Amino acid sequence: MKNKTNTTSTQVANLAGVSQSTVSRAYLPESPVTEKTRQKVLEAAKKLGYQPNAMARSLITRRSNMVGIVISNVTTNPFYPEVLDLLSRKFQENGQKVMLFVVHRDQSLDDILPQLLEYQVDGIIITAATLSSDMSYECERRGTPVTLFNRYIPKSNASWFCCDNKAGGSMVAQFLLDSRHKRPAYLAGSEDTTTSIDREKGFLEIMNKNGVDTLREVGNYNYNEAYAATVRLMERPDPADSIFCSNDIMAFGALDAIRSGMKLRVPEDVSIIGFDDIPMASWPSFNLTTVRQPVRDMVDASVEDLISRIKKPENPPNHKVIMGELIVRGSSRIPI
Repeated sequence: MKNKTNTTSTQVANLAGVSQSTVSRAYLPESPVTEKTRQKVLEAAKKLGYQPNAMARSLITRRSNMVGIVISNVTTNPFYPEVLDLLSRKFQENGQKVMLFVVHRDQSLDDILPQLLEYQVDGIIITAATLSSDMSYECERRGTPVTLFNRYIPKSNASWFCCDNKAGGSMVAQFLLDSRHKRPAYLAGSEDTTTSIDREKGFLEIMNKNGVDTLREVGNYNYNEAYAATVRLMERPDPADSIFCSNDIMAFGALDAIRSGMKLRVPEDVSIIGFDDIPMASWPSFNLTTVRQPVRDMVDASVEDLISRIKKPENPPNHKVIMGELIVRGSSRIPI
């Protein structure tokens, strides 16, 4: 058997009894050759140890069969590694390779994205990062479709698929009111993210409608900052009797702060509710009441949308919110 690094498509063509161009076409995702011919090519390639050159093939198809996934918070929030795993699997099932770009807290996505575009990716999916309208339109100008996962940019050309964050915040607010809480608090995530903004908006809408004043602190989606913010909330002359945290990691910080010498009980004295329902939320040590995001539905919709717009660039962007579910566990009082 020949070494695959020395084998050419011409040799494969000769063995299979086809033209060299037929060998190239046989490896296309939507191959124009017959199945019988394609099998002859693949069998010849296997005998010779031939592997097609993906970069060369992209010059023919004008597609790289590669999508870029841009993600941040991958090491600080277990929600996003789960999302990344599901996205990668789904793209691979659809014949797309994945290029991962990680945006750190001190980096701007607008600075990173041009580097990604240099690799001629067919499309980009962005999660846990904020894309400016200017960069969104730059991607459109280049013909590179963009889909946002659990983020949105009003009036942009990007598609987006989100949990209904506002409805999730409303569900939590109504649950706390039904549980007879009088001094609820909202622990915000990053101030510039639509996720935290919409969750707070839904929460306050119900509280204001019922004439209930709310306390507020910021935890920036960070365990340590949420821990410190919870201490401040509970050391007030009028401490909170319930805390709605904008994600589960902050809820864990809030739980640990209350359990560390405050002489308070969860949920008898204070209820803690999170958002995401990451796997750790169901662990007995946390037993966290939280809003479960419809992650699989969001992933399926995001991948399907991006692939459809790669194949048909004229397709308009899609926008969809998907309802989450309140999962009641032991960190909150039960409505009477």
